[in-house]
Amino acid sequence: MSATIANAATVAVIRPPGPAHLNNRETWDRKIEFLLAIIGFCVDLGNVWRFPYICYKNGGGAFLIPYTVMLILGGMPLFYLELALGQFYRSGCISIWRYICPLFKGVGFGICVIASYMSFYYNTIISTAIYYIFASFTSELPWANCNNTWNTYNCSTNATSTGAENHVSPAEEYYTRSVLEFHKSSGIDDLGPPRWQFVCGLLLVFFMVYFALWKGPKSSGKAVWVTAISPFIVLFILLIRGLTLEGSSEGLRYFLTPDWERLLDGEVWSDAAAQVFFSLGPGFGVLMALASYNPFDNNFYRDALLTSFINFFASFLSGLVVFSVLGYLSFVTGKDVKDVVQDGPGLVFVAYPTAIATMPGAQFWSVLFFIMLASLGLDSTFGGLEAILTAISDEWPQLFGSHRKLFCLGICAYCFLGSLPTTTYGGQYVITLLDFFGPTIAILFIVFVEAAAMCWFYGVRRISNDVNKMLGHKPGPFWVVCWVCISPVFILVS
Repeated sequence: MSATIANAATVAVIRPPGPAHLNNRETWDRKIEFLLAIIGFCVDLGNVWRFPYICYKNGGGAFLIPYTVMLILGGMPLFYLELALGQFYRSGCISIWRYICPLFKGVGFGICVIASYMSFYYNTIISTAIYYIFASFTSELPWANCNNTWNTYNCSTNATSTGAENHVSPAEEYYTRSVLEFHKSSGIDDLGPPRWQFVCGLLLVFFMVYFALWKGPKSSGKAVWVTAISPFIVLFILLIRGLTLEGSSEGLRYFLTPDWERLLDGEVWSDAAAQVFFSLGPGFGVLMALASYNPFDNNFYRDALLTSFINFFASFLSGLVVFSVLGYLSFVTGKDVKDVVQDGPGLVFVAYPTAIATMPGAQFWSVLFFIMLASLGLDSTFGGLEAILTAISDEWPQLFGSHRKLFCLGICAYCFLGSLPTTTYGGQYVITLLDFFGPTIAILFIVFVEAAAMCWFYGVRRISNDVNKMLGHKPGPFWVVCWVCISPVFILVS
């Protein structure tokens, strides 16, 4: 009986005839374009607005130890695995399951649903960054003082002029009362109409996304030269500027001083696993999609190691940039660094702009910073929508694959319409709902199922043979042990 089941399982798995099974598939024009694409996807807004705060909260410099451990044992093996299978089968996250294990094909559809779901609010954040870029072209930044129509009595540029509980910075009021106009909504049942500023910003975002993706890797490979490289250039410029500011050393001390006792806290290790997972992005279908356009003998093993290192470096660099400026903000306001530290939108749209507004040449630094944010967001959007386009085009090549430009336009229109509720006065309620209750648990569950299917059902022996056909050698024992034992557990810890 067991032999019959085993034979049936063997028949159910369709093995491609080797590298020639998709000879007509387009490829990247240059190897560097593939690297820039995956680096651009991995290095996103989370590296800037989440990693510095998580590192500070979980022991400063000591947090780098659990982060590195989780990166090596959990993140990199999954990253390596997805690049390998995506390149070998040259398929997106739906059709690849006909070769691996058809029973789990629903995983691919789930990934596409989550990717489109995330685009409903992620692109609104990019639109907000674009809004700030245009708002910076003024003689004085609009969040530099409290002399504006949107300001309230509680607004103060001096931390000591009002009580700590009542004090609201001009940047915070500008963000909540002028940009979002959050006060005009009483709740999620009172969203109000879409705001034309954000609608125009979304149109601009999807205009850029469409022309980056409409020709596949031929067009996206050119776009990433700008969107993947420019954030690193800006980060280095901002770091140099940050280190020249008074109080920056105090901010860096808060960021880097290790609290070794925190290593005994299980929450620290869980936060490290979650940060690694959501930063590298295995399970989102993007790595498979981008790797599927590689030549069959591309050295993806080296790509996985290089990209993981660059991602770690970008996170650490972002921490230096953010905390050098927060140290300066602490010096200017007279507050302790721990009182000005925020994460998420509060960091990039309130705390950092507050510091920028006090610098000489504030408009220049503001434009530079928000261009960097928009570039980081666009790269991730390129990757997320490319995963959908590749997956569906590969599954139904005659219906969608042969009409790439029209299909890409349809996906962009669908995501644009889905984003409109987030552009309303109560849009932040929708974003919070989508972000908190949406993809986090769903993607972790799907990736666990994906990892289990690949590592346990498809099996590390087949994976090793596939790697051997592409690279000429099998993966070492370390990777095999991680795939079988550690990586699935890593997902559960996240």
